[in-house]
Amino acid sequence: MMLIGLTLLSAVSRGVAQVAKDAGTGMQGVHEIQVTLRKYEFNPGSLRVRKGERVKLVMTAADHDHGFKLDDFDINQKIPKGTTVVVEFTADKAGTFQFRCSIVCGLGHRGMKGTLVVEE
Repeated sequence: MMLIGLTLLSAVSRGVAQVAKDAGTGMQGVHEIQVTLRKYEFNPGSLRVRKGERVKLVMTAADHDHGFKLDDFDINQKIPKGTTVVVEFTADKAGTFQFRCSIVCGLGHRGMKGTLVVEE
């Protein structure tokens, strides 16, 4: 009975090690990030992902119509007030990229910016 338990434990350990290894290579699936947009900020304002990851941004506009514009990945998405919109893309280039609100939302609109950091 003890031999069976050790064999199962060994098999489970190898499976966990493979999942951990895959997590380091960007093969773990989709990197989902919740983002709240409100005058005049993105929360979080800095997003970090790994190159090659599939990114899923789940964005909610809390107080006004907003937009999410990320030029380097050809994304320009309107998020109407009180709704949640999902944007998916592959982070296929490394670097630091600026995103901004693309719908005029008031006097502080020009300052509504954030950064996407794609690490190697």
